[in-house]
Amino acid sequence: MSVKTFNRGVYLPHYKEYSEEKAITTIALPSEVVIPLSQHIGAPCKAVVSVGDKVKTGQKIGDSDAFVSAPVFSSVDGTVTAIEPRPGFTGNDVESVVIEVAEKQEEPSWSERDISKMSGEEIKQAVRDAGIVGMGGAAFPTSVKLSPPKPIDVLIINACECEPFLTCDHRVIVEMTEALVLGSKLIAKVVDAPRIIFGIESNKPDGIEALKAQVGDEEGLEIIELDVKYPQGSEKQLIKATTDREVPPGKLPLEVGVVVQNVGTAVAAYEACRFGKPLYERVLTVTGDAAANPGNVKVPIGTTIGHIIEQCGGFKDGKEPGKVVLGGPMTGFAQTRLDIPVVKGTSGILLFSEEMLVKTEHMPCVRCARCVDHCPMYLYPNSISSNAERGFYDKAAEWGAMDCFECGICVYVCPSNRPIVQLVRDTKKAQAAK
Repeated sequence: MSVKTFNRGVYLPHYKEYSEEKAITTIALPSEVVIPLSQHIGAPCKAVVSVGDKVKTGQKIGDSDAFVSAPVFSSVDGTVTAIEPRPGFTGNDVESVVIEVAEKQEEPSWSERDISKMSGEEIKQAVRDAGIVGMGGAAFPTSVKLSPPKPIDVLIINACECEPFLTCDHRVIVEMTEALVLGSKLIAKVVDAPRIIFGIESNKPDGIEALKAQVGDEEGLEIIELDVKYPQGSEKQLIKATTDREVPPGKLPLEVGVVVQNVGTAVAAYEACRFGKPLYERVLTVTGDAAANPGNVKVPIGTTIGHIIEQCGGFKDGKEPGKVVLGGPMTGFAQTRLDIPVVKGTSGILLFSEEMLVKTEHMPCVRCARCVDHCPMYLYPNSISSNAERGFYDKAAEWGAMDCFECGICVYVCPSNRPIVQLVRDTKKAQAAK
């Protein structure tokens, strides 16, 4: 099997050895969960419960009539104690439903359905009803993605997990292979795609073998092994590597007849269709050189990162970490507090020691063009950041800031340690305000 890839990008240290062989486990429930009513791109939900209400695991607690949105669900049995703004992982307060967890939890019961008889519309409705969003981090409502206005002939399942440290998708591939493949077939049925490609990086040989065993020689299903390069799992780069199709600047994958979904999203789609199970829990990785017991855990959405860290053994040697990051090290968000809840798109909790961190003040651009040489979108991050730094946001947008998907490579290779991604975000915020 030949290894495929895209142009540019960067080779990063993996740091996956901390947790890649650790099977998925569960943790004890917290005493309280905080469930944000906006965990996705699009319109936020409004609470459909009130303070004092008793709720059950899997019960809808927030919804919206907007097309681009996804309902949210209680992840526990308990009592609603507050509906109020609470701190979110981006640093902004988010309207949230706070639930006191009941001592006694009832095992949720789901009614099993025959997925072979479901139509495409029924599958899409089940996905919408379950509140499924992209679980690779982007959190775009999946039902919207499954409503393309143009014909689709390829579904790509993103099994790359190209960011260092993260291994939760890897474990899902190995441990939930059947659900992954069946969920992929359901998604393909919705968009009428005759071909399914599983794009997986070559550093997951057990995942590749698990997929091969499940797929066999079934027609229309293909496994493509990819180079271990970042950001191999980004949609446009994944499409280029697996199909040799190029998505035009400013356009979506549907322009070239492709839909891309994450492995966790495919498994969630299977569970929604087969059992009617909503998305109220997810698998994430707790890892890093400051983690006492790195691993992959399935947690109820709304659980605080502090509780999860504690349940995973706390900090290594009892020392406070130098940094805590939600998500991957390249695209994640550093946290200043541990009472932040995990959401549908949270793929990891990274704990770094002081020794792991590089503490350097950023300096002026030295025009080395390393950011240009490595940018997978063929942009000029140097010009974007220089203009944004001076408040010339229109000029930064002209240089392509709006096409940047914030992979962080420019910051990684920059000898001046410039905050290029933050300047891109400032530009996008300024353009949105206009």
